[in-house]
Amino acid sequence: MVAARLAVLGRGRVPAGEAVLRGDDLGVLRGDGLFETMHLRSGRPWLREAHLERMARSAKAVELPLPPAEALVALLDEVAEGWPVDVEGALRLVCTRGPEGGGPPTVYATLAEVPASARDARRDAITVATLPLGVPARARAGLDWLPAGVKSTSYAVSTAARRWASRTGVDDVLWISSDGYALEGPIANVVWLAGDVLCTVPAADTGILPGTTAAWLLAHADEAGLGADERMATPADLVAADGVWFTSSVRGLVEVRALDGVDRPRSAYTGRLQALVGFPVPSG
Repeated sequence: MVAARLAVLGRGRVPAGEAVLRGDDLGVLRGDGLFETMHLRSGRPWLREAHLERMARSAKAVELPLPPAEALVALLDEVAEGWPVDVEGALRLVCTRGPEGGGPPTVYATLAEVPASARDARRDAITVATLPLGVPARARAGLDWLPAGVKSTSYAVSTAARRWASRTGVDDVLWISSDGYALEGPIANVVWLAGDVLCTVPAADTGILPGTTAAWLLAHADEAGLGADERMATPADLVAADGVWFTSSVRGLVEVRALDGVDRPRSAYTGRLQALVGFPVPSG
């Protein structure tokens, strides 16, 4: 096990257990901050530019001043320097609003090994249950005051959903709109195969988080002999699909083997798509 790391903007690498946030930091008091998590492979963060661009869009939406992109890149490079090239890493960049009453944002990066549970999910697939989110599919995108599709540190709803999943005996959750459409998971996007077309939910129409892994996968679907599309789907559509997967930055692409207690046959495309995104799959 490689020891976890921590680096703070303006301070450099510090001991992983050192305090970084003040007690009155708005990231703690109100969840007022942003973060991005990247998959560190061969010592380098995959899709780094896409993650930084998404953080910049999120920062604009919530009016949070970010340091220059080159400073963020330097911070990521600093925390990752010397990381073993054969060890998968979860590289997280965090920017909070800073101290209450005014002050500069707090910016830091952490790096730790990808958990074994995430790696195992790629091999074993996951069970998922749907959970109502309580809003129509297109409601959030139509509210110009609501910063939808933002990767915020305010994770209360996501952690509540994952606690519910644990109590219910499933691995993960798929949120469903009040009008019956699949949206996203607490930490993942949903991707499915309809015939020979790889599909995902349109983020611009629904206000879900636009996934970097899902976007890359659809942009390269032709390399797997597939078309690509953004469209709406119901849980019944997913049960009938030729394959269903969750995508995220740390787990990569994991197959959904059961949805709401309905077992799904394993898709012949899973191995091909996992090879395409390049996340290692444990043997056994």
